Amino acid sequence: MDWEKIKPILWGAVGGAIALAVIGFNWGGWVTSGTAEARAKETAATAVAERLRAICVAQFNRDTAKSQKLIEMKDKDTWEKGRYIDQQSWAIMPGDEKSESGVADACARQLSKKS
Repeated sequence: MDWEKIKPILWGAVGGAIALAVIGFNWGGWVTSGTAEARAKETAATAVAERLRAICVAQFNRDTAKSQKLIEMKDKDTWEKGRYIDQQSWAIMPGDEKSESGVADACARQLSKKS
């Protein structure tokens, strides 16, 4: 074997592999398993919050002072609305002691659309 002829081929293969990895991870959409797992958890949490939003809105609708509380909520800043809904216990699901992450914010977005 003539190592002087093979050496450029091997270096080309190494360089190509590095270039392929850089391109794949930066622009090709490749992700590590940790990133994929984190994205999956985030997507699942968002989906759960969106589904539980309907229960939160139903609990709001059962509140006898809902009209006044809706006005109070709408006067708050966006970042405070979720906290307000948590304080009213609308985002706490039946049988739970505290609300799931993101439910109050999803509920606030839905209730903010009401007139």
